[in-house]
Amino acid sequence: MSDFQPTSPEKFNFKEIIYEKKDWVAKVTLNRPEFHNAYNTQALKELILAFQDASWDDSIGVVVFTGAGDKAFCTGGDVKEYSAIYTKKPRDYWKYMGLFRAYLESLLNLGKPTIARINGMAVGGGNESQMACDLAIMAENAYLGQIGTNVGSVACGGATQWLPIMVGDRRARYMLLLNERIPARQALEWGLVNQVVPYEKLDEAVFQMCQKLLDKFPECTRYTKAQVNFWKELAWHNTIGHARDWLALHFTSLEPNEGMQAFVEKRKVDYLKLRNLAAEGKSSEFLWGPYALDCKKCGAKGIPQEFEFCGKCGNELK
Repeated sequence: MSDFQPTSPEKFNFKEIIYEKKDWVAKVTLNRPEFHNAYNTQALKELILAFQDASWDDSIGVVVFTGAGDKAFCTGGDVKEYSAIYTKKPRDYWKYMGLFRAYLESLLNLGKPTIARINGMAVGGGNESQMACDLAIMAENAYLGQIGTNVGSVACGGATQWLPIMVGDRRARYMLLLNERIPARQALEWGLVNQVVPYEKLDEAVFQMCQKLLDKFPECTRYTKAQVNFWKELAWHNTIGHARDWLALHFTSLEPNEGMQAFVEKRKVDYLKLRNLAAEGKSSEFLWGPYALDCKKCGAKGIPQEFEFCGKCGNELK
């Protein structure tokens, strides 16, 4: 028996994704439509397992990646999870980014062609996910985009690396700095997707592309994919380790705290607040100023500069 024996999809008991195999095609569906198919930590673990299994299964020739429903392909990481867990324990975000890296690399290095079936909006890590696929077919009602600088993050989990390669420098900067939506027809014109069809014809278009890919030699297809991946792999591996560490450190700062709390609370972000703090010579990196005060009464150290009283003993600090 081979050490690389494939597994029947139902044996995985996945909770956050749907995994199917039929007629040489594996279909992986992010099944969190109530969260616009944002992936949480558990979803990343399941996606890695599914893509690995599809890679090992010699009865699979093509992998289709999509999202449940008709509203969203994927909207990236679960911001509610970020706000609840990772802004409070940033060292765990470094671990999370290790999972995210393994997830995207499982798509890049799957050894078989992958098709992004873009059934709805693909933003943030969702756009990065579709860019990790080899080919993409998009419903005409869908759109792409990045949101990093809107929510206190940086889209360095694929977008900063691959957008300049795929759409050119100026268009990459437009998407990354302005976070504007890119409608389906514009995405096609820019080369972000291969085909745009009405939503009701999406499955037929994906099926036809799968059949064309299956009508090719598998070993030649695998090596062609590896060769074409060169520039994406080069940009990715030269930056992702640094990005992982920087993002983990950045999650201790005020920008992600404000951006993600505003998202969870469904309110506008006060971008000028941080700019004004810096312009006035105050701290725009810490919620209550740098940890600069000590309490002479109880000896507590590293108290935020704007605190008037010690949080440990209640002593007045100024």
